[in-house]
Amino acid sequence: MALSLAISPCPNDTFVFDALVHGRVPGAPPVEVTYADVDVTNTAAERGAFDLVKVSYAALPWLLDDYHLLPCGGALGRGCGPLVLTRGDRTDLSGATVAVPGERTTAYLLFRLWAAGQTPARIEVVPFHEIMPGVAAGRYDAGLVIHEARFTYPRHGLTALVDLGEWWEGDTGLPIPLGAILARRGAVDPAEATAWVRESVRQAWADPAASREYVLAHAQEMEPDVVDRHIGLYVNEFTADLGEAGFAAVEALLGRAADAGLVPQTSSSRATAWTS
Repeated sequence: MALSLAISPCPNDTFVFDALVHGRVPGAPPVEVTYADVDVTNTAAERGAFDLVKVSYAALPWLLDDYHLLPCGGALGRGCGPLVLTRGDRTDLSGATVAVPGERTTAYLLFRLWAAGQTPARIEVVPFHEIMPGVAAGRYDAGLVIHEARFTYPRHGLTALVDLGEWWEGDTGLPIPLGAILARRGAVDPAEATAWVRESVRQAWADPAASREYVLAHAQEMEPDVVDRHIGLYVNEFTADLGEAGFAAVEALLGRAADAGLVPQTSSSRATAWTS
């Protein structure tokens, strides 16, 4: 029986999962893959729609009853946080219209933690690829962006009001947890899933050229050099193993958010995760 997998079309996900998707991981079942923005996968996971799924760490409080958190395959690191972009020299977002990529994204949760005391007039959920053009055209006063936008926003004439990754790291000393890989309880053995994902990561690093055509085909017209920088930033030691620092970062994010009343209180992510 095929394994249903949902990931984004972003280079870090296609790079990491290339070997698993294309049947090169020994012992893994065939994979049927769906590509979607993380806001879509967050919602689909609430319905139990996929066996393995990439979601935002911010969505975990709504998902851990039905899914195991795997200790590998996701996006977590340093110097890779979301940015809040504007067209000019605005220093406060009170009264602003802000475009965000999803209500349960880690980016938006970090934004809400950082922006405490500021009161935007309106928050609009906007497909990721429409945010920077929308801010540049004046449809939004500010935009919350992720991934390759870190490298391309100056082309749109935009300014970074804040790097939420720098803010988070400076405040906590921890890496920033962005995207998690979950395995559906009762459908996938989490130990086996972890082994499959780690082998896919190992192969990606061992032979980067093997995934090149696949990655570029899904990179949404991203230039090859931006693709390389994207992978270099988001595929790192935490992709192979969250480790102590990774789990501490997840617990800090969800704990702070729960204390602020932004997400439901959950038990420790370590207690609800399957770890090797």
